Order: sequence, then structure tokens, then C-alpha cells
Amino acid sequence: MKLLYSLAIFISFIAIMFYTGCKDSITADQINSVVIPSSNVSYSKYIQPVLTVYCATSGCHDGGGGGGGISFTTYTNTIASPNVVFPYHPETSHLVWVITGKVPQHPPLYYNLNANQIKGVETWIKEGAKDN
Repeated sequence: MKLLYSLAIFISFIAIMFYTGCKDSITADQINSVVIPSSNVSYSKYIQPVLTVYCATSGCHDGGGGGGGISFTTYTNTIASPNVVFPYHPETSHLVWVITGKVPQHPPLYYNLNANQIKGVETWIKEGAKDN
């Protein structure tokens, strides 16, 4: 009887975690309503959520081997390749080329990001691509 009771509690706990565990995940609608400032752009507050929603959770740049081996799951992964994010130089950063449509890629990210998000990524890189 104790085993049955313990099993019931365990299953209840798992069910509660399953149904409530992802409620703090940010959605595209939520991230699209955030206004990124024109200076002092915080990576953790503005850039990582955009990369998470549009890049890392898409199955491409989640560290699973897709997306050309580029992962946007963490700051360290995001800046791992100097070609992708070239601090202080958004004009030579491949990430900016892709989100502005200057280079073809699939799926076309520039269809998803709004102008404020694109400008935010460019500003973050121009300000040194800091982990802030």
C-alpha cells in the first residue's frame, strides 16, 4: 500500500511539473512586444530572448548539430565563431548579414525579426557584443 501511495505521489508530481514547467517560456508574441533600446543593449535581457525564440528553439541553432554547427543557446556559443558575431563590427558579422537578408539562408530569419530586433542585434554587436 505504501508503494502504491508513493507511486501516486510521484506520478502527481511529474504531471504537475509537466503541465506547469514550461509556462515561463517566452513566446514570439511576447518577444515581439519588447522594445529594445537604441543604446546600452543588454544581451541577457534583449538579444538572448530573440535568439532563443527565433534561432535556438527552431531546431536549427540549438546545439544539436544542425544550423552549420552554430548554436545560439548561450552567450558563449553565440560568440564562439568570430565570423558570426564580430564585436564592434556589425557590418562584418554574419549574424547581421543573415537577419537583414544580405545572405540567403533557410528559413529566412529576416521574415521573422522585426526592425527593432534587427537594430537591437546590430547595436549590441556595435557596442562590443558584451555578456551583459
